[in-house]
Amino acid sequence: MKLSWKQYDLQLKHIFRISRSARDIAPVTILELEHDGIVAYGEASPTKRYGESIETIDAFFRKLDFSSFDSPMMLEELLNYVDSIEMGNTSAKCAVDLALHDWVGKKLGVPLYELWGLDPAKTAKCSFTIAIDSKEVVEQKVREAEEFPILKVKVGLDNDEEMITTIRKITDKVLYVDANEGWKDKHVALEKIKWLKDQNVEFVEQPMPSDQFDDLQWLREKSPLPMIADESVLRLSEVPKLAQAFDGINIKLMKCTGLREAMRMIHTAQALKLKIMMGCMIETAVGISAGAHLAPLLDYADLDGNVLISNDPFDGVRNIKGELTLNNRPGLGVTLR
Repeated sequence: MKLSWKQYDLQLKHIFRISRSARDIAPVTILELEHDGIVAYGEASPTKRYGESIETIDAFFRKLDFSSFDSPMMLEELLNYVDSIEMGNTSAKCAVDLALHDWVGKKLGVPLYELWGLDPAKTAKCSFTIAIDSKEVVEQKVREAEEFPILKVKVGLDNDEEMITTIRKITDKVLYVDANEGWKDKHVALEKIKWLKDQNVEFVEQPMPSDQFDDLQWLREKSPLPMIADESVLRLSEVPKLAQAFDGINIKLMKCTGLREAMRMIHTAQALKLKIMMGCMIETAVGISAGAHLAPLLDYADLDGNVLISNDPFDGVRNIKGELTLNNRPGLGVTLR
């Protein structure tokens, strides 16, 4: 098995601002795995919040040694080995996971959703993200997103109410609201959620910091809206405890190490009667297409990372008016433009 990788700087159409950061360029690393004449793709989109960077991804890939494995078909053994190299590095591990799944699908000649027995016509509707910005830019973003039926709104700074009221002057679409840990006081958070309840908001995502678990439990007991965990959940082991403080979880391939772990998290969440959302970082069609193959199992999809950029080097799943349209190409279904 031959591995190679290349960095891409993804250009955002607008500055992407959340409660803790802002950026207009998102660097990602695309991994290529070649074996038996088949080239497969994976992607790592690092986030400082989880201790990763382009440099840590490169260092992790250099530690990989697949010489003792005969074939990418040995998914369990390969991914257990990758996970054992060192802690963290979740997006780097995700890139390997995606490339292995892409290779297996290509080897068998089937898309991943078919391999898993899922119906591509039953994907959850996808939201479109409106990041924190000035009133004028928010208005522009909402008009640009006119074709999308659901908007996901970033809040968590001092202009929360302005963000929502600006959007409400233009549209009455269903909103998902994401504070990205921005509200630090549980009483303030509760008052904000009570106000949001009358704004046609379906749920609130990660209202408070992940290390304030007791406050999150308190808030969940009193919240008039469902609460979805994001920064509070990375991997499978954390899911059972979160049922005490949240109504659902947001799974991201880049923070859970990939498709194998995501599938296990979905099954565990279903058993705990938690709602299941899949989100993303700023990613190319490689990462977004991978997540979309699991969309028939989701309650909510927030897989718009490649819609927010202007220079996606790949073609894959299409997001048409919030409908994730998977193709019938094998594996992830992505091709280099």
